[in-house]
Amino acid sequence: MNVVISVFGLTKYFHDIKLLLVVSVIVGFSGSFISLLLSKTIAIHSVNAQIITTPQNATEKWLLNTVANQANQWNLAMPQVAIYSSSVPNAFATGPTRNKSLIALSTGLLEGMTQDEVEAVLAHEMAHVGNGDMVTMTLIQGVINTFVFFAANKIAEIIASSQNNRALERGIHYLVSMVLQILFGFLASLIVLWFSRHREYRADACAARLVGAPKMIAALQRLKGDSSDLPEGLTAFGIASDSKDSLLATHPSLDNRIARLRGM
Repeated sequence: MNVVISVFGLTKYFHDIKLLLVVSVIVGFSGSFISLLLSKTIAIHSVNAQIITTPQNATEKWLLNTVANQANQWNLAMPQVAIYSSSVPNAFATGPTRNKSLIALSTGLLEGMTQDEVEAVLAHEMAHVGNGDMVTMTLIQGVINTFVFFAANKIAEIIASSQNNRALERGIHYLVSMVLQILFGFLASLIVLWFSRHREYRADACAARLVGAPKMIAALQRLKGDSSDLPEGLTAFGIASDSKDSLLATHPSLDNRIARLRGM
């Protein structure tokens, strides 16, 4: 979008604050909403997950029954349930709306955890769905993208307007706006990552209320020593945690998550 705007010389209209704001909203939210709408499809293909339609064994039957029961407690439509092949214990939830969601679990998680621990993981992912975290994350990202694009282009327009050569002005505007978008985008991502960590604490607490804190604590303890092997775009949605707290982490550390649960 930045390239198209620059090639067609649309930046010359950015002196109009209202027009710049409208363009910023379009640019800021379009990518986020496209990602949200395609989230299930992208997730399934990214990890080659197999959706359970007809249970083939007792484990799959138990998974569907457990998810259905938890969905009823949240007053939600039944999410799709999928399993993907990975030796790393992990799970994630995604989807465009609360009632069109997907919960996926790795084979490593199913093989390495007890039934109570898997139930807690499912409750954690169901909490993400019930809390509408996917939509909230999209809205936050869209707002932040809007302000990043607006601020970067407004500053670039002020800097480039001093040039008498139109072609040079457009080139300077493009370069300055791109550099500023990268810089502002990095700073703004700290807000998104803060929310990502916050929602993990909230999902843990909701899961503890749904199935009991001991089960959730046991599940988190079982994850110690493992790291996420999900594609980068799905890392924030997985249950596996970062080993230590950081401003750049998508999850709080497991120790802090466990401490929060023990303090409930």
